[in-house]
This record gives sequence, structure tokens and C-alpha cells, in this order.
Amino acid sequence: MGFFDKLREKFKKKDKSLETYDSGLKESRDAFTNRLKKLSKKYSKINEEYFEEIEEILISADCGVSFTMKIMEELVEKAKKEKIDSPDEINELLFSIIFSSYLKDDEETNKDLSFDKKPEIILVCGVNGVGKTTTIAKLAHRYISLGKKVLLIAADTFRAGAKEQLTYWSEKINANIVSGKENSDPASVVYNGLEECKKNDYDLIIIDTAGRLQNKVNLMNELKKIGKVIEKEGFTLDESFLIIDATTGQNGVLQAKAFKEILPLTGIILTKMDGTSKGGIILSIKNELDIPVRFIGLGEKMDDLELFDLSKYIHGLIENE
Repeated sequence: MGFFDKLREKFKKKDKSLETYDSGLKESRDAFTNRLKKLSKKYSKINEEYFEEIEEILISADCGVSFTMKIMEELVEKAKKEKIDSPDEINELLFSIIFSSYLKDDEETNKDLSFDKKPEIILVCGVNGVGKTTTIAKLAHRYISLGKKVLLIAADTFRAGAKEQLTYWSEKINANIVSGKENSDPASVVYNGLEECKKNDYDLIIIDTAGRLQNKVNLMNELKKIGKVIEKEGFTLDESFLIIDATTGQNGVLQAKAFKEILPLTGIILTKMDGTSKGGIILSIKNELDIPVRFIGLGEKMDDLELFDLSKYIHGLIENE
């Protein structure tokens, strides 16, 4: 059974999240898989030019030069070793290599929050315009829907309107929120939030932080101070998520590199995946930074933030194969 057949067999019965993946990845599917299909019709047998065109498709899909070169080297080597000259078989082999290259030591790609202690604390960062506030609301909504009690802490005190935006969403999703005055010390807002947590039994705390990359030193000091407050109050920071707008392509990878220098990131949340043809950014991020994508935004609805699942991602790319 080939790679595509195995994937289809796995998802014989479609669930809601798989349908969200399939519809949300249409732009990427059109720009990636459908281009590969057209390419396979152009050639009766593979040759050097065929591999060059695959390389171009991978790079244009924002897989990144480094990842593309690594994949192409393996693809050419395996095709030669297994004596494959059919374009369709090469395309299937390409997806198989992409799948296996993302996985490392059988790691699970759909790692959710454990909730093995209370509260779980997530710190969220990201530059302006990536959909940070909306994504925090979607993340909170996800766990509220699962019966968890969620507290939002509005520690992005320097961006005009940040507190008001998060407050608006907290009311929409029925989450409690702790905020401070504009330009107040973010660490003091976090302290107040933790005091609220001590009085009430929360399962999850989500801390919204600033994303001012223009001054890394200030941001680093701010995040360190928040970390010290969390530790001093007897809590543990469990996750540090960076939100990236998928439509920004390789610029998003550069943002991730910058944030990784000042914060031990445990995961990426990619927003606006439904609005980009550059779905390869997921592969580029993992390859260049070794930071897993934990959630992806596949639409505008509150339920369209999905736990990242590599199998569903690949299925979404080949759904019309």
C-alpha cells in the first residue's frame, strides 16, 4: 500500500477537524500539490529538469531553502536507488520523505496541554498584526469548551487597545480576565493575575505579552521579570507560544528566530493558514528552528484553531489527489 493510500485508509471516516484541515489548506493545496500534479502530466519520465521544477515548487511554497535542499537530496538518492522514473511515484515519494523528515524519534506532532497539574500556565508572544489577541481567545475558547476554567492576563500593557481587545474577547467566550492600566508594569499585572488564581481554582492561565522586537533588551528584561514573578509566587511556566502569521512566509521564520533568542519557546501557533498558499512554512520552521507547530488557525471561527496534526496536514495538501 502506497503512502497516499495509507493516509486515506487512516482517515476513512472524516471528523470535524479533518474537514477543517481540508478546507483550510485549499490555497496551499492549489499552489503545491496541484502544481505537482500538473508537473507529472508534463513529463512522461523523470529527469534532471523534473527535479529542478519540484525544487522550485517547494521553495515557492515557503518550505525554505535549507529544508528544500535536504529533501531534494534524499528524493534524488531514493529515486535512483529504487529505480523510480514515474512522475506520480516521485510525487508520492516526496510526500513520504516530507512526512518522515518532520517526525523525530517518533515524537507526537499533536501534543496537547497535559493538565496534569493546576493551573497550566501559557505565555503568549508575537508581533503586532499576527492575530495574537484573537488567537488567545480561540485558545481559551478551545479549553473552555472542554470544561476547563480559564483566566486571561492582559500583560501587553504598552500596545494601545490591547487590554480592551482582550477584555472584549473574554466577555464573548466567558473567560475571566485580569488587566492593568495602560503602560503599567506587565509583571505587576501578572502578579495580580496569580493572586486571583490563588483565590479561585483555575485550570489554565494564558498570559498575553508584548511583541516589541524593535528593542529586544527591554522585551527580554520584561519577560524575565514575568518569569521571576511566576516562580516567586510558587507557580510554573509550562508553555511559551509564539504566534506567527502564516501569510508572512519566511519573514515569520525570521520573527521566530528573533524570539527564540530571548525566550525558550515550546511551540508555534500559525494563524491565517487558510489565507496563504505558502503552507510549507510549517516545514521550514521545524527544520530551521526545531520548534514544533502546536496549533494552526484554519479559519475565522472560534472553532477553527486546530491542534497541529502532521497526518491531517498532509491529508489537507493531497485531499483532491
